[in-house]
Amino acid sequence: MCYNNRTMNMSIAFLASEVAPFAKTGGLADVAGALPVALAGAGASVRVLMPFYREVKKKKPPVRKLWEDRIVDGLGRSLPYTVHELKEAGIATLFIEHDPYYDRDFLYGTAAGDYPDNGERFSFFARAALETLKKTGQAADIIHAHDWQSAPALAYLRFLHSGDPFFKRIRTVFTIHNLAYQGQFEKDILGRIGLPESLFNLNDLEFYGKVNFLKAGILYADAVTTVSPRYSREIQTPEFGCGLDGLLRQRSRVLHGILNGVDYASWDPARDVLIPARYGPADLAGKSVCKEELIRMFGLPASAAERPVVGVVSRLAGQKGFDLVADAVDEIFKRDLTLIVLGTGEEKIQETLKAAQKAHPDRFGLKIAFDEKVARTIYAGSDFFLIPSRYEPCGLTQMYSLKYGTIPVVRATGGLDDTIREFDPVSRSGNGFKFDDFTEAALLACLDRALAQWRNKAVWADLVRNAMAEDFSWARSAQAYLDLYREILS
Repeated sequence: MCYNNRTMNMSIAFLASEVAPFAKTGGLADVAGALPVALAGAGASVRVLMPFYREVKKKKPPVRKLWEDRIVDGLGRSLPYTVHELKEAGIATLFIEHDPYYDRDFLYGTAAGDYPDNGERFSFFARAALETLKKTGQAADIIHAHDWQSAPALAYLRFLHSGDPFFKRIRTVFTIHNLAYQGQFEKDILGRIGLPESLFNLNDLEFYGKVNFLKAGILYADAVTTVSPRYSREIQTPEFGCGLDGLLRQRSRVLHGILNGVDYASWDPARDVLIPARYGPADLAGKSVCKEELIRMFGLPASAAERPVVGVVSRLAGQKGFDLVADAVDEIFKRDLTLIVLGTGEEKIQETLKAAQKAHPDRFGLKIAFDEKVARTIYAGSDFFLIPSRYEPCGLTQMYSLKYGTIPVVRATGGLDDTIREFDPVSRSGNGFKFDDFTEAALLACLDRALAQWRNKAVWADLVRNAMAEDFSWARSAQAYLDLYREILS
């Protein structure tokens, strides 16, 4: 099987539990929504398969019903499902409908915890997705599965479909978006979902007394990717490996770090309708308008706009480093700055930030919520964007903020380290500021370096231009995936 550099006629099937704009809880949906479009733009034929959730149905996509079918699970139950198709932007999206599993208020669980039958729900999706591909009669060259929810498809290919001529020539790619989420279930899940119970051993799916779905993806795929080069190295260490670092080191020859991209059709201050004023690198007047509106939006005095504004749009959690910010908040306000935070998360962090907002009402804007318009205004109206993550597989917010001319202040981990280069005021090179140690002292020292450059307006203008000139478009990421597909097909 051979493909030229234009990738004509390569057929790729994406399996993902969430896809933007249909259903989203995190960055997986952004990737599963944007990467197929970029691949199709490069000449590939792409199909995307996902569950037909209640959230999707509410949006009333103009789907057409293809067929109904049934799957017999490991308990002998004959479970019906319906396949619907939507074609747009050169992509065929196939929705797997089975209301007992997917007609629910949320994708994965409620505030009380994950749905207890998630193992069955997503194994059913994986099996139905493979059967759907077969029933179309159009074989895929590549099946690209994402995260633990789609990983069972790779086990089914290995142990249920190994003798099926339809699947014989297919090669597989598995992408880890966040290694911390692994899909772990009790031993008896194997029999219930129709996989051999003999797979409950250390060399297959057993993991500290549980069945680990993510492990299936790592073990059985022809190639494994994750969402940034540095994260691909970090997850092979005990610190970041979440118990799977040994297995990832064993599979290091097929492990690749490919940086996620940004959809600049959606993220561009020159055409963003959600921000108060449009602007570009040649004329930044609109950014000043956005800063003034941001200050008004959070009820701060007009004088707050005269200081550097440090913005945050984030989940307020320890993984994102906001326990560190909460600990350092009194020291942060010893600096001449305005802080604006939008997000929700861990109760302790939220309460600490609320107390700090009461102590500094003229310089601290806080909203414990999520609001897309407010978030966009923070990207556009801030001078700095703070991302102090403990670990960050890729991160998109630093890429967004660069495009909006808002300078990232980040911890040098995962994709943050891959995308942010420390600014040098002498050579005028670099696009942001980084700190290595996860300590209050390192965070504050980095913030001080950043604030010093804001005060030098000539240097600052060069830094903003550097930031806005960065290109993290999906076209670059798609080309890296196409190169990988060609490699495993050859």
